[in-house]
Amino acid sequence: MQEPLYMQWKQWDCQSDCRYYCMLDRENKREATGHDPVKYHGKWPFKRVYGIQEPASVAFSVLNLAMHFHGWISFFILLYYKLPLRRDKKTYYYFASLWHIYALLSFNSWFWSAVFHSRSFDVKDDAVRVMVAAPLLAFVTTHILYLNFYKLDYGWNMQVCVVMAVVQLLVWAIWAGVTRHPSRWKLWLVVVAGGLAMLLEIYDFPPYQGFVDAHAAWHATTIPLTYVWWSFIRDDAEFLTSNQMKRMKTSNLAKKAK
Repeated sequence: MQEPLYMQWKQWDCQSDCRYYCMLDRENKREATGHDPVKYHGKWPFKRVYGIQEPASVAFSVLNLAMHFHGWISFFILLYYKLPLRRDKKTYYYFASLWHIYALLSFNSWFWSAVFHSRSFDVKDDAVRVMVAAPLLAFVTTHILYLNFYKLDYGWNMQVCVVMAVVQLLVWAIWAGVTRHPSRWKLWLVVVAGGLAMLLEIYDFPPYQGFVDAHAAWHATTIPLTYVWWSFIRDDAEFLTSNQMKRMKTSNLAKKAK
C-alpha cells in the first residue's frame, strides 16, 4: 500500500511503523494491568501526530527558534539603526560579534532539536545540540565521540546537558552578583527561573495523554526566558554603548583642555 505523504516525508517504513504500534499495544496492556509507562531506547512512548514522534517538543522547539530569531532581529535593528555607529560604520558595542555567533548557534541548536524530536533517526542529532552548547571543547569532543561510536545513550546525554546548563547559570549568577549592571535583575530572573525549570528534567514524568512530558514542559519554559534573555542583551548593548560614548566625550574634552 502507498503510504500517506506525511508518512513518506518522515520516512516511516513498515518496520519502524510496526515497532511504533507494537510499543503502543504493549503500553495499553501495561496500563490495563496497572503498570506505569516505561522508556523505549531512552525515550517515553509518545503518540504521533502526522508522523511527528514528539509533537509538543517539536512545537516548543520551533517556538524557541522563532523567539531567538525575533530576539536577534530586534538586537540587530537596535545595534545598526538606533544606536550611534563609528565613522567606519562599526558599532561601539564590542560584544556584537559574539552575540551574532550566539544567535547562529542557537538557531542551529533549536532547529536540530525540532528534527530530533520529530523522529529518532540513526544519525546522532542530539550530539549536535551538545556540541553547540558546551563550553569545554575537549570534554564535548569526547562526549560526541562516545555518543557516535560507542553508545547513543539519550539519558546520559540529557544528564550532561543539564550539568552544563547548571554550570552556565551559576556563572551568570555570579557575574550578576558582582556587577552593577542596570539590567542585572533580568539575569537573576533567567537564572532563577532557568534553575527551577531544570527540575523538570530531574523529575522527568511520563507524557500526559501521550504528548507532553517533562522535557516538553522544559522546552515550553525556555520560550519566555529567551525573550527576557535577548532583552538583557539589548539593554547591555545600550548600556555599554552609552558608557563608550561618555568615555569618548571625556577624552575629547581632556584633549581640548590640553
